[in-house]
Amino acid sequence: MFRILLLLCLSLPALASEERAREIIDKMEQLYRGGSSDATMTMQVQTPNYNRTLTLAAQSFGKDYGFFRIQAPKKDRGIATLKRNEEMWNYFPKINKVIKVPPSMMMGSWMGSDFTNDDLVKETQLIDAYSLALIETVDQYKVTLTPKEQTVTVWDRIEYTISKDPLLPLSQAFFDDDGKKIRELTFHEPKEYYGKLMPSVLEMRPLNKEGHLTRIKYDDIKFNVPEITKDTFSLRNLKSRF
Repeated sequence: MFRILLLLCLSLPALASEERAREIIDKMEQLYRGGSSDATMTMQVQTPNYNRTLTLAAQSFGKDYGFFRIQAPKKDRGIATLKRNEEMWNYFPKINKVIKVPPSMMMGSWMGSDFTNDDLVKETQLIDAYSLALIETVDQYKVTLTPKEQTVTVWDRIEYTISKDPLLPLSQAFFDDDGKKIRELTFHEPKEYYGKLMPSVLEMRPLNKEGHLTRIKYDDIKFNVPEITKDTFSLRNLKSRF
């Protein structure tokens, strides 16, 4: 009985810490989502050889549905991506063709950026796919996410840093199996959108590619939009022109 009580005393703080970590990460994931969302964004892709700027329209419904369409430049206008659960399709209007993204391509670049297809599909499932460990400092939460046994990922761990006041994400660091930090996502310029405070700028920097950086700026975002439903995220709408 003493051993059982001792094990309970040792495990309860760890369980409470993980539950608190899950609560914090869930709030971070909800920042850009809500019940539904409708956003316009500017994405800048910087490389040593070229710079590229895209204007995007994006919609979401819960954590399982996402829709992204390029509005500018003119040569890329209409290219779109549909996410339904963990499946993804791309539409290319110039050839009027929908192509499903296979699992083998999930870690590939999304539209030439430093974000991957996997980022779009699985970014909102961190609390389900990873075990969480929390370290608390005076002004920050530091959460280490370790993939569960059944989780398929190239990352050995993710280190997520969140400010306490206000409760906002600061950075995510991604490590490979050798413990080397491969890339870092940082959050900047908090801005209030219709009553919700959130970072308006996200920067993804691959640390193994010198001179590469992708910067996403939210020009506007609305939440809980009645017109956005599950029916919005259909293959038919993916192919629609505007």
